Amino acid sequence: MLKKPYPLDPLLKHHILIALGLAIWIFLFLALTEPLDTDEFIGIEKLTFLPLYGLGGAIAYLLILPLQVFLYNRNTKKWMLWSELLFFFLMFLFGLVLLRTIYLYVVVPGAQNPYSLYYFFTAIYLPAIATIMPILAIGRWAFGRYVEKKLEDQKIEIEGEGTYEGLRLQLNDLVSVKADDNYIEVSFINNGALKKQLIRNKLSAVETAIPELVRTHRSHLINPNHFQQFKMESGKLNLILTAETLVPVSKTYATTIKNSFQIVA
Repeated sequence: MLKKPYPLDPLLKHHILIALGLAIWIFLFLALTEPLDTDEFIGIEKLTFLPLYGLGGAIAYLLILPLQVFLYNRNTKKWMLWSELLFFFLMFLFGLVLLRTIYLYVVVPGAQNPYSLYYFFTAIYLPAIATIMPILAIGRWAFGRYVEKKLEDQKIEIEGEGTYEGLRLQLNDLVSVKADDNYIEVSFINNGALKKQLIRNKLSAVETAIPELVRTHRSHLINPNHFQQFKMESGKLNLILTAETLVPVSKTYATTIKNSFQIVA
């Protein structure tokens, strides 16, 4: 259950927007519900102190983003339910520390009878979290679902003839396609590893359907984004692609291939 995939938007700029929205929402929540005896503040004090609580919540959110990036990259660009729960748990703790600090050293500095930590946690922090966290969770989920749908719409499809199963994947994950009798062998990246799949189709059909691919040989198409270097082997020209994939270049296409990738190199 905890290892179930969970939608995540990996773009940092979107999370900065979420943090900004969180700061505004915390400010509005405190200003409207007045859980911190804010009715005793005069107008200028509300505008001074309450935004600090919003800023504290935003900082607590931003502090967890490096961990989010680390976990996302470590899990080969995947986000799990346990990762999302860990994110919220750490934000919950950081937020408590930051907001308690703001209360003690900014709102009531030197006060003889400030709220105890227990009262602050149970009567103030938990009710605020119960209101704010669900909205934050929905916002993160919505951003993640939007990104997933956008990526799904960008996928290309290599269809199989008849009832044979095809393959849907991102163009950047496609490495090469090789003719193999009545099939094609598709090499692609999946979870950081090179995978291969046989599909009943013709190489010419794939070349027509995916014009971004480049023919290097009558039996080979490659994704130029995965080009690494040239390699001469037994007097014949080859290309090395991602994951040390070796693809031959025939004399028919040699000049075109050399000219194309010398520019890239």
